[in-house]
Amino acid sequence: MIIKPMVRNNICINSHPRGCAAVVRREIAYAKNNLDRSKTKAPKLALVLGCSTGYGLASRIAAAFGYGAVTVGVSFEKPGSETKCGTPGFYNNRTFDREAAASGLVSKTLDGDAYSAELKTRAVQTIREAAKEAGMEAKVDLVIYSLASPVRTDPATGILYRSVIKPIGAAYSGTTLDMMTGAMIAAKAESASEEEIAGTIKVMGGEDWELWIDALLNENVLAGGVRTVAYTYIGPELSWAIYKNGTIGRAKSDLERAAAAINAKLPAGGKAWISVNKALVTRASAVIPIIPFYVACLFKVMKEKHIHEGCIEQIVRLYKDRLYTADAAADPKKVAVDAENRIRIDDWEMRADVQSEVLERMAKTTENNVFEITDIEGFKHDFLEAHGFGVEGVDYEADADPSGIKP
Repeated sequence: MIIKPMVRNNICINSHPRGCAAVVRREIAYAKNNLDRSKTKAPKLALVLGCSTGYGLASRIAAAFGYGAVTVGVSFEKPGSETKCGTPGFYNNRTFDREAAASGLVSKTLDGDAYSAELKTRAVQTIREAAKEAGMEAKVDLVIYSLASPVRTDPATGILYRSVIKPIGAAYSGTTLDMMTGAMIAAKAESASEEEIAGTIKVMGGEDWELWIDALLNENVLAGGVRTVAYTYIGPELSWAIYKNGTIGRAKSDLERAAAAINAKLPAGGKAWISVNKALVTRASAVIPIIPFYVACLFKVMKEKHIHEGCIEQIVRLYKDRLYTADAAADPKKVAVDAENRIRIDDWEMRADVQSEVLERMAKTTENNVFEITDIEGFKHDFLEAHGFGVEGVDYEADADPSGIKP
């Protein structure tokens, strides 16, 4: 069938299997060209929670194709069929496993509810199977936590919690962009209730990260020097009302609490970090008030300064310049962190010169000059590309197999 993008209210409801595959292969090539396993003590067995898109996918690609690691990935995807498209992550996972097998790498991908106790049990079994297949000890030395979901069922109580993107204490109003048309839109969000705040912390906070580490510790499958990283975003002050000081920010604060708790229980030499990453186009960021406007201006500035990065570039820099430098690979205390023990790979985004120019562009932007002042076209491109559309070299007039069976 011929597959064209279907976008509704800045949400893309389908994906293209060949386009998704092309993006995965491009990221694999970048990891191979920019990481060298021979120059550092690299991860050997990695568990990536939320492995199918964005930073999680890039983390898995970099560990496997950059460092040669055995990888076990976990995500929850809707499969494609002969008549309906699957999620982008479904096609990404299929491509990753195919490319890993072709390169002689051991990879295992689990589909299911990562928040459940049952999936954690399956993951431990799969870690042991992958290690056995690779002829190595079943000891995970890298755990990436990159789960993103609007809902989570507490495995202890069976209660379903939902997350919301809302301010706390006062309603929010600001300007955002319709990336498909360039229209500037007044965005509003009502203040969150206490129940909504608590629900967002339950879904997006650090409790599940802790449960994963506990499960791996209880089954004795963590290496002595295991490193575990969860991802977060802080951003500029202009976004704090809806982000850092809102419900998401409360959840991310709980993620930092969890990092400290995990550090207290890891084996000797083990370490947990929060990595603060730069703003990128994701399926979620396109619908957060102010973020499309800010990111469109940010991309313009960072591209002009030749410091723009996508997911794979960010994660390669995280591995190469933070987690696995010659010094840090031998001693986790030598990983560069800020005063709050966070790794900062949003450092280029938050440079004073970058932020001042972004604010200037936002102040000057109108609907008459939006395509000139901002990189809304780049925002739109990255959004569609995350769903497999607009990828260079892909023939979108050719029949595609939505089941994902055919490469």
